Amino acid sequence: MTDITKPLPGQERYVAPLEETPLQTVDTVDESATATSMWSDAWRALRRNPLFIISSILIVFIIFVALFPGVFTKNDPNYCTLDNSLEPARPGHPFGFDLQGCDVYSRVIYGTRTSLSVGILSTLIVVAVGTLIGAIAGFCGGWIDAVLSRIVDIFMAIPMLLGAIVVLQMFRTITSIWKVVLVLALFGWVSTARIARGAVLSSKNLEFNTASTALGSTPMRNLFRHILPNSLAPIIVIATTSLGSYIVSEATLSFLGIGLPSTTVSWGGDISNAQSILRTDPMVLFYPSVALAVTVLAFIMMGDAVKDALDPKSRTA
Repeated sequence: MTDITKPLPGQERYVAPLEETPLQTVDTVDESATATSMWSDAWRALRRNPLFIISSILIVFIIFVALFPGVFTKNDPNYCTLDNSLEPARPGHPFGFDLQGCDVYSRVIYGTRTSLSVGILSTLIVVAVGTLIGAIAGFCGGWIDAVLSRIVDIFMAIPMLLGAIVVLQMFRTITSIWKVVLVLALFGWVSTARIARGAVLSSKNLEFNTASTALGSTPMRNLFRHILPNSLAPIIVIATTSLGSYIVSEATLSFLGIGLPSTTVSWGGDISNAQSILRTDPMVLFYPSVALAVTVLAFIMMGDAVKDALDPKSRTA
């Protein structure tokens, strides 16, 4: 049998010089490059995403309006006089007046603070409570996981808006923004808990947790020092996408007359007050509706961008 690894008699074997082949470039590793992480890769992807840039500009502008409404209007949103009822736009009052003679523009500006506060506070409480319960259920397992999972199932069976209506009806005499915030958080934490439980279940059996346990780390230290930080990506995604839904829920409850008190300036309350004059003066309803839609759209766009950055499987080709 002929050895094919040896050249035939009278034939020379040609070996290309290493510097003329692409293997040297392919196999070269730049050891001086800084190490990357999931968060740095996500931030790099976000900076290149036009959806993130547009939503960030909108959200920064909305937050600025909520923090400094006096920069955009000098009118008192609670000053109303029937002499200005349904008056058209004029200098200093670009959106005109509503049925009660209130300046629509100033109410839209000051309503930003209320709606944004409800959305952000509800999201923070939901993330804190849902993450804690879901993490404990996924990490401990056994009967603790079974009990907490059944509690989550019970709350999942109750529609958030319906449950909020029932609870708010019981506390109609309380006139505080925290009433709406706590009710929305009461029925909104379950989705975050389920996501956190699944993330912790997939992270607690990874190598870094086993190595940390072998080095003498306690279970609670592993949970809060190693497992939870590596499980935050899906929690951040659901938080950014849910914030807009809480703003809509607050507007819906105010529209139904059981959310924030009538003395509080909010987009939902103004939309509710404008429904009676929709046919005769639709612009009174149009302006707060547009402000609500733009705010919710900005946070939904931000949630989609964050999801694409933190979840490579969801990225479009």
